[in-house]
Amino acid sequence: MEVIFKVIRQQQNSSPVVQTYLVEAEAGNTILDCLNHIKWEQDGTLAFRKNCRNTICGSCAMRINGRSALACKENIGSELARLQQIPSSPSKVNAIGEITIAPLGNMPVIKDLVVDMSSFWNNLEAVAPYVSTAARQVPEREFLQTPQERSRLDQTGNCIMCGACYSECNAREVNPDFVGPHALAKAYRMVADSRDSDTENRLASYNEGTKGVWGCTRCLYCDSVCPMEVAPLEQITKVKQEILTQKQASDSRSIRHRKVLIDLVKEGGWIDERQFGLQVVGNYFQDLKGLLSLAPLGLRMILRGKFPLSFESSEGTEQVRSLIESVQQLENKS
Repeated sequence: MEVIFKVIRQQQNSSPVVQTYLVEAEAGNTILDCLNHIKWEQDGTLAFRKNCRNTICGSCAMRINGRSALACKENIGSELARLQQIPSSPSKVNAIGEITIAPLGNMPVIKDLVVDMSSFWNNLEAVAPYVSTAARQVPEREFLQTPQERSRLDQTGNCIMCGACYSECNAREVNPDFVGPHALAKAYRMVADSRDSDTENRLASYNEGTKGVWGCTRCLYCDSVCPMEVAPLEQITKVKQEILTQKQASDSRSIRHRKVLIDLVKEGGWIDERQFGLQVVGNYFQDLKGLLSLAPLGLRMILRGKFPLSFESSEGTEQVRSLIESVQQLENKS
């Protein structure tokens, strides 16, 4: 079949342009096969990264039709079939399939599909992704783990550092301090590792402001594009849970936000926003600055008749409470 490849090309510090290539391909050919054909047969100036061609190294991550993926994993047939499910896709109306290729997001372009991954690696380094044994005496042989202890590392150990999750991260796009889903997935690996001796300091670091786990917007893009099913958001949630089990609600606004939300839903079935603001922002009337920050909004709501004077629990509150308590009991057992 004939396939049109629209490649977003860009030199460093210049505007991107779209270059079109017509490729003769089979359904089983990968996107990387086609890019190799373009480079070898049509345009030797096209720049992109590749290495293993077997979904192992992560080098060929790029945006394929708007989502970050590995070019060596996605093939022509499945990609065109996916596009057929999108109403606005050009492949839906054109006889010849079209595939658009662009560089990864959240990183500056060096040339064409090659991006500068310095921030990606620097943010990984920021979570100290190495097992610490500083508090122990170095033994005569390796630190041993049981099969059960090792199994806790299986999912995060599959990460190949391709950058797909980092590319799609909405939190990273608006918050340059946020370390990214790849780093926090690795952070959980360190927390879960029975050989590590620095858990308390790690959790304190991951709990700081919005550069750690509380900066995540829970958009699920990282989970949806991960080629190795590491599920970074799931790992971030596990780190949050570790923090919450060790911290009091008064320790930070992020922790209060999580705990107060659960407590209020458990009490009334949905959130009593009057109490939510006072307890989270005002820290149970202990944070005077926080309380004052709520005053302008509160006054505007009162003047416009938008401030509820009472709170009615939702229907099914008892069932909601029962569900929350069941989940909490399961978490305590685990």
